[in-house]
Amino acid sequence: MEGHIIVCGWGRVGRACVEYLTSIGRSVVVADRDPARLAGLTHPTVNGDVTDDTVLQAAGIARADALIAALDTDAGNIYVTLSSRALRPDLTIIARARTEASKPALFRAGANRAVNPQLIGGRRMAAFALQPNVAEFLDIVMHDASLEFRFEEVDIRPDSWLVGKSLADAALRDTTGALLVAIRPAGSQFHANPPDSTVLAAGTILLAVGTPEQLTAVRARVERSG
Repeated sequence: MEGHIIVCGWGRVGRACVEYLTSIGRSVVVADRDPARLAGLTHPTVNGDVTDDTVLQAAGIARADALIAALDTDAGNIYVTLSSRALRPDLTIIARARTEASKPALFRAGANRAVNPQLIGGRRMAAFALQPNVAEFLDIVMHDASLEFRFEEVDIRPDSWLVGKSLADAALRDTTGALLVAIRPAGSQFHANPPDSTVLAAGTILLAVGTPEQLTAVRARVERSG
């Protein structure tokens, strides 16, 4: 397997991750130390201690796109992150943080992102109470795979024809039908609704919303070589 996502830990968080990933067509490998948890799964699985390099290698870490550390303890997720980062310096690693205090340690261990599911869940509930339509729209776009439109991020590579060009030159809305919501220059913050005069540099991330066909057209246009 190649280009898959490794999910470490088959608990409630791991299950939710796998459910979403498979709903959008991504391949996953589930790793857990408890064989009873893995019994009956239709996804590829690896039984063993995920803090062990051999288990991560068996899960195909050398060929994976990303790894999600979703164990039940902060210590376990820190160890998984350390081991994974040592094996794959370029791997995208998302780690579960049971407490906000554990986030700095996870970042030091090599996580690209540290996520506290309880905090995010609480904020989403509050958002539904205050701005239900905004919250529902974002929830549907991000998590409902059956919807005809969605958000997607596209990276401007160094060889893209858009490097040094403006958003007006890109003409993404006119040529693809997708809506550009924001951009994020490398090492910078998000810029929502950027003006057409914005000049694009290599490493800039474009955030667009549209149908799958429109977003495919955006990716094809952006990734065209200069």
